[in-house]
This record gives sequence, structure tokens and C-alpha cells, in this order.
Amino acid sequence: MFKILVIDDDPIVRTVLKKTLQNQGYDTSVAKNGEEGIRQAQLLRPALIICDWMMSQLDGLEVCRRIRTDPELATTFFILLTAKGAARGEEEDRVRGLDAGADEFISKPIEMNELKARVRAGLRLHQLNQDLQSQKEVLETLNQDLQTQKQILEAELAEAADYVRSLLPSPLVGAVTTENLFIPSAQLGGDCFDHYWIDEDNLAIYLLDVSGHGVGSALLSVSVLNVLRSQSLPNTNFCQPSEVLKALNHAFQMTKHGDKYFTIWYGVYHRLKRQLIYANAGHPPALLLSNTSTTNIRVKQLSSLDLPIGFLPDVQFEDAIFQIEENSFLYIFSDGVYEINQSDGKTWGIDAFIDLLTKYSLKDPCVLNELLANILILNSQDNLDDDFSLVKVNFG
Repeated sequence: MFKILVIDDDPIVRTVLKKTLQNQGYDTSVAKNGEEGIRQAQLLRPALIICDWMMSQLDGLEVCRRIRTDPELATTFFILLTAKGAARGEEEDRVRGLDAGADEFISKPIEMNELKARVRAGLRLHQLNQDLQSQKEVLETLNQDLQTQKQILEAELAEAADYVRSLLPSPLVGAVTTENLFIPSAQLGGDCFDHYWIDEDNLAIYLLDVSGHGVGSALLSVSVLNVLRSQSLPNTNFCQPSEVLKALNHAFQMTKHGDKYFTIWYGVYHRLKRQLIYANAGHPPALLLSNTSTTNIRVKQLSSLDLPIGFLPDVQFEDAIFQIEENSFLYIFSDGVYEINQSDGKTWGIDAFIDLLTKYSLKDPCVLNELLANILILNSQDNLDDDFSLVKVNFG
């Protein structure tokens, strides 16, 4: 059971938060001021701390700074309660909070559904950090021969890949259906995707690819997934792709995230208007295939010249809108589906992938696993060099 510590000098807030979190199944403790909160944190080692910013004597900012000096609380997720963090014109206060070590902000008065969602997201990140830290400790204590170390490392990376896979969505059913393929490479990579109904009319669809491989790329990928899934980007309309990419670019500058950047294709489909709006940050183009007849398919590449997320702080992303015809399918993918090293030393490319996809789409239905099997035959190695991520959306 996760331990949560609430630090607030308002007894009503303490009581409400404790009862709400206990009802969610969390082991919740409270402290009435900053000093008491620090002592309890050092004693309890909670997974997550919720602390009021404005308190007498020791405010939440100083509590956060002191908590971050304790190595045993390094992975504790820290949420500041404040009326300062989300409104326009108060960016300086958010920067102060982030510099002090805060991970998230929630404004008062507290909206409980938002609180629950952000607590869940914070605990997922805490658990991932704990898992990765445990893996690191295991690797650091190994004193065996190189082959044994290699086998253990591969096992740990496979476990982490399984964890990332467990976060990915199940296929959609209903008016709009989806099929998903995710084949992790030999190394732990940075692909992630999701599709979910924002409301009863708007479906969000996105796929992202973090630069590089390994734990760092996977951690950033999961962080972005959690931010989007919990819709915790401030002042952002998640039905407007360009706004989403702009907010992500502000939150995930590569200078603050280990020099890692990511590409992303983000779209929103309005089922009543049969309209797709999308924005693309340096990602391979999505493909919109329309069956104009039993022997002909029209292919539209949904691309963009916009930069990946994290390169520059003030990028203006653009939206594009398409009307979705009947018998149309959307394919979103990472570059791992077509950057395949063949046995002749040449790299299979996106044009060849589009040709193969068009050929398979003439079948009824186009089965993604058959497409994958054909691509794997081309691969000259036992494992793929990069994650293979492919999402198919059937608009009906």
C-alpha cells in the first residue's frame, strides 16, 4: 500500500484530503506544519507528499527544498497545493516551485477528481523510479562474468519493456475501432502511444518516439504518456492538437530532460462531424487511406515541417483538418516500422512501407500481424534495431 503524507496548516483541508485518499486505499498520514511534515517524511518515507505552499513559519517551498536534500526521499513525488501555479502571468512562481524540487501543482480550491488523477500519475512515476532504482542496484552489485551480466541486463530490460507495454491502451471497440502493434527492440526504447475518448464526441490519438534507447528514453516516454493521459498540462485544450504540442514543448525542453527530445503525431477525431484535426512535431507522417473502389486506394500523408518537442522553447505548431470519408483508415507509426536493415545491407524505407501497406489494405480486412510478419522477413537480424509501433484506426 502506498504511503501518502499531507502537510497543511488548515485542519479542514487535512481532514478532507486524508479521508479522500484513505477512501482510495492509500495509507495516509497528516502533519499540521512544515517542521512536523519534514520529521514525518523522514520517518515514514512516503511515496507521495501533498504540501500547502502558503504556511506560517515554514512554507511549502522550503519544505520541498529540505525534503529533496534527503537521498532516501529522492523518488518521493511532491505536489504543491497553491493558487499560484496554473494561472497565466504566474510562471515565475511555477519556476520557483520546480527549482525547489516540486513535481506537480494543484490549485486551491481543490477539485477532487483532478487530485485523484494527479496522485495516481505521481504514484506511477514513483513506482517506475523505484523499479528502475532497484534494477540499478541489482546491476551495481553484480560481480559475475560478462556473459552473466549480459543475460541479467537483457532480462531487466525485457521486464521494463513489459512494464511500458502494460501502460499501452487496449484496442478500441464501438463506432471507431483500433488495432495496435508494439514490438520492443532488443534495447529498451522510447515509443509510446494512446487513444481514448476525451468526451463522447472527440477521440484523441497520438504516438510519440523519444530519441535514443535505454531507461532514460523509456522514463521520458512514460512521463509524457502520464501527462497526456491525466490531462495535467495547464491551460490546454486537449481537443486542439497545436495547443497540446505547444504545452508539451514548454514542459519538456531537452535542456532539462537529459538532452532528450521526442517526436509526436497528435490528432483528434470528431465522430459527428467526421473530421480529423492533427498536428505533427517532427514525427513520420500518418497515413490516411481511403478505399475509393475494390481495386484502388487513395493515400494521403499527414505530415508537417514542425520541429520535434524540446528543441526550441517558442515553436508555433500548426493544425491541419481533414474530412474523413467512408471506408477510411488511419495508420500512425514510428520510424522503427520502416527503418529495417535488410540482408543486402540496404535500409528498407518509408516509400516501400507505404507500398506494402497499400497492397495489404486492398485485402478485407487488412490484418496487422500479417503485415508485421512480412516486414520481419526483410529484417536481417534476430531483433529489431528500434521499437516497432503501429496503430490502425478504422473510422467506420
